[in-house]
Amino acid sequence: DAVREAVGQASGGAAAFVDMDRIAREIASPKLADSWRAVQCSENHDIVRQDRGWRIPKIADSDDSQSWYARSRSRVALGLTLTAAGIAQLFMGQEFLEDKQWSDQPHSGHEIGWDNLSQARVDFLRFSRELIATRNRLPGLTGSGLNVFHVHNRNRILAFHRWLPGAGHDVVVVASLNETTFHEYWLGFPLPGFWAEAFNSDIYDNWMNPWMVGNGKGVYTSGAGMHGLPRSADIAIPANSILIFVRSC
Repeated sequence: DAVREAVGQASGGAAAFVDMDRIAREIASPKLADSWRAVQCSENHDIVRQDRGWRIPKIADSDDSQSWYARSRSRVALGLTLTAAGIAQLFMGQEFLEDKQWSDQPHSGHEIGWDNLSQARVDFLRFSRELIATRNRLPGLTGSGLNVFHVHNRNRILAFHRWLPGAGHDVVVVASLNETTFHEYWLGFPLPGFWAEAFNSDIYDNWMNPWMVGNGKGVYTSGAGMHGLPRSADIAIPANSILIFVRSC
């Protein structure tokens, strides 16, 4: 899985290579011809069995699965699952940062950690709930329109355009697995005008994050064409984050 691999690569430190290209390819080309039929997930009962793979928070930070690195990288992984084209699948506990592998054996020590609802997990649950609500509220995130227009491995940035064919409802999603914030990042946009910042994952860290980096109410696409799109804007991208912009007429 491209997202799991990229999160693991990011855990190697600021200088480590992160293959954002592979994520871009998998988002741009779901295995089914009808992209809306593809099931998107980064965890399931086969992937995270106790004899197979780790859960995302452990991949993100093997020493502390509730650290900032684990929390923020896990938000990116779940954010990509919920903004890619197709049917989003969350595995039990993924919505609140569960880090234990799965087992079908009772009393195995791998049970869901309902008794360990730390503040980090409560904040992550809020993030999951509100991102799901954002997905349901924006038709562009449930349509089949998709264009991955920017990917940069060194910057660890990925951006794609979602829309509902024949109706519009244009959305731009920006994902970062960079440990550093970009305060002035020029990015292409598919249409002129004002794009509201509809979702910013950075606010959910230590809710409400007093050090959140964002774009206020949104950005104007005042720049010339860029990344194969007709307009561009200068945006702030928080470290390890998911941003969602929606065109506001």
